[in-house]
Amino acid sequence: MAQQRFVAFDLGAESGRAVLGKLSGSRLTLDVKHRFPNTPVHMNGALYWNTPSIWAELKTGLRKSAGVGESKRPLKLDGIAVDTWGVDFGLLGKSGELLGLPIHYRDQRTEGMLEKAFATAGREAIFNATGIQFMSLNTLYQMLSLARGKSDLLEAADRLLFMPDLLTYFFSGKKVCEQSIASTSQMYDPKRKTWASPLLKKLGIPTHLLGKVTPAGRVLGGLRQEVIDECGFDVPVISTAGHDTASAVVAAPGQGDNWCYISSGTWSLMGLELDKPIINAASLAANYTNEVGAAGKIRFLRNIMGLWLVQECRRQWERDGDIYDYTTLTRLASEASAFKCMIDPDHEPFSKPGQMPQKIAAFCKKTGQKSPSSVGEYVRTCLEALGLAYRRTAENLENLSGRKIEVIHIVGGGTQNKLLNQMAASACGRRVVAGPVEATAAGNILVQAMATGSVKDLTHARQIIRNSFTVETYNPQNTAEWDKAYARFMELV
Repeated sequence: MAQQRFVAFDLGAESGRAVLGKLSGSRLTLDVKHRFPNTPVHMNGALYWNTPSIWAELKTGLRKSAGVGESKRPLKLDGIAVDTWGVDFGLLGKSGELLGLPIHYRDQRTEGMLEKAFATAGREAIFNATGIQFMSLNTLYQMLSLARGKSDLLEAADRLLFMPDLLTYFFSGKKVCEQSIASTSQMYDPKRKTWASPLLKKLGIPTHLLGKVTPAGRVLGGLRQEVIDECGFDVPVISTAGHDTASAVVAAPGQGDNWCYISSGTWSLMGLELDKPIINAASLAANYTNEVGAAGKIRFLRNIMGLWLVQECRRQWERDGDIYDYTTLTRLASEASAFKCMIDPDHEPFSKPGQMPQKIAAFCKKTGQKSPSSVGEYVRTCLEALGLAYRRTAENLENLSGRKIEVIHIVGGGTQNKLLNQMAASACGRRVVAGPVEATAAGNILVQAMATGSVKDLTHARQIIRNSFTVETYNPQNTAEWDKAYARFMELV
């Protein structure tokens, strides 16, 4: 097979990148052509995504990926596609213009909306209709806040596009609603594979804004003429698995059924790949989620706060005048005393930006514990909490699915934190296989290749991953100490 070139635009909550993937037969190589920070903006009382800046960076990444300016003729690219974080969206007017800037999922506007939704529709009814974990940041509650506030933007809007679909629209002019990203919203019914319209109407959320949901892996056509004029070439635009976790799971090199995944980054998303959703009283009680993945698979998982805890500590220390890189923070954590104190990583105040060390200290005081006394202890407390949360999640996954988990595949940028990888293995008492680091970009590209017919299916895609990337294995250590810590953790949470 002739070599094919695809570009994955992979946007996370902290940064974005343009990754050139070269697919030759059964091997995929990745080359990060452009990286940029993804920094939200506080403005006029709200927290926005800096969408114009993101769009400018994507075009820069496209030009760099094609080698514009490096040779007389740009490289021929076989496709480009965008994946991003979940739940957030933009609103388009009738003539296709973007109405305002998309608002960040950590904005304050959703405060109190869970309770209002429960009062109107009922917690059990919402879960039965959507199968999604209750989190105040979900699209459902963002839309409820707009509807209840009688937002002028909502009144003027003609179409809602989730972030990867919005950026795909900027490239192609095509308005698509890709299934994996739609399923993060808590407005989609994974059993009927359509919008949960009765629920939305009951909550007063307009359904005319929602387009037809389409599976991942569609070739949409070429670039808009204005983008061709600016970049100097055309390229097929493909709708990949638009939710970054859905793309990352494609690149988890698991085999058989006895494995689960952790997509590790700002969030830790830990779950199983299933054929059907699990929507029942037990999964409701455990607050698990049923999102759709590539090839129609169900990602049965739980969202865990993830490395956001460490990222926010680092940002606060930087504001206070102390600057640390992540390598230094991990080293200090490795040198700190184990299990000095424990926190629940999903404690609600931790989800909002700002003052993270102070919030951790307040949690410890409230629960009768001594607070961390050094930078290393703060970071170690965060990482230990994630390891213990992984164990709780693994046990719940086994109980809810009836499936035995023997191997945990950790993929994504968080795999670079080897201390956390080892803690995951030790806390869970299971073998951990870490890698690939650029799993989301690899999965994005392989779904593009599935759309063009050069990759057959998920099994074929994962064989390519195993052929192409090295992984690192971690075995459990000090399990007796972790067992004692887990007992304390479960009493605490």
